[in-house]
Amino acid sequence: METALKNGIKSIAFPAISTGIYGYPVEEAAEIAINTIIDFISKNEGIEVVKIVLYDEKAYEIHKNILENLIKKNEKIEKLKDMIKKMERVLVAFSGGVDSTFLTKICSEVLGKENVVAVTAESELYTPEEIEEAKSMANFIGVEHLIVHTDEMKDEKFISNDTGRCYICKKELFMKLREIANSRKIKYILDGSNADDVHDFRPGRKAVKEFNVISPLMDVGLTKEEIRFFSKKMNLPYHEKLSNACLASRFPYGERITKEKIKMVYEAEKFLRSLGFRVVRVRHHGKVARIEISENEIKKILEFREKILREFKRIGYVWICLDIGGYRTGSMNEELS
Repeated sequence: METALKNGIKSIAFPAISTGIYGYPVEEAAEIAINTIIDFISKNEGIEVVKIVLYDEKAYEIHKNILENLIKKNEKIEKLKDMIKKMERVLVAFSGGVDSTFLTKICSEVLGKENVVAVTAESELYTPEEIEEAKSMANFIGVEHLIVHTDEMKDEKFISNDTGRCYICKKELFMKLREIANSRKIKYILDGSNADDVHDFRPGRKAVKEFNVISPLMDVGLTKEEIRFFSKKMNLPYHEKLSNACLASRFPYGERITKEKIKMVYEAEKFLRSLGFRVVRVRHHGKVARIEISENEIKKILEFREKILREFKRIGYVWICLDIGGYRTGSMNEELS
């Protein structure tokens, strides 16, 4: 193909895949083929026409669907860039997770690194590991990174832990971000909420509106899956990183939150990760620890039964339970439905 380009040929025909290769399902094989073609085109500016040779009707439908979805995804990215381009300078609420990292990277490409400030909250609700990852990601992107201390525990409404807890947490954060933005004459504060967040119970969205925070990823309709897709293409580290929530999310509504309880949850989850479990939540129900892990690791965790019992009791739990439903996002909200 490179020889053809050198000889002035601007139309390339690629063979398509109709039955799958090397054990891949046909849909996955077709997606690999199309992404390979796109990568080739992006590196060779001389190509004006691309034709994919299809061998049967099934292959046609598969390739057509993949291409249509890809076009829709790219249209969202263009809308996102157009939206950000109008902002000139931005401050991003930066957790170091997949969404805020992707948003910060796009902002730095569109506006220039010097016009983007990433700010990460630090408090008892966030693990030291999360803060270090946020620092690492901001350094990787190359934007200015600030750490701001938030003190949610000073608010009795937060400690009492009713269903509006997340609003208080976000309000505390956005107050600090607005102060920083005003001091630097930055008009726009952005957060990394995505289109999937619309479907979950999110009382923190009230604070987003109150402080005029913009959620560009949500506004253009980008889902978590699409954000991971583009993050991977942009070679962003941790594009497969699991979504995380502050440690307050481990407590059922109505149970008072204390620093001692937060420490118990943190130590318990850290111990489980040290055993090799990647997806971990320890839900705190008084003296009961309810462990959530991936469904495919439920059998494996029983191999560490004695170690877990011993360590969790040292931490302060009396009863240790395994949730056979496995890990799921926002499981504490299940009692609300």
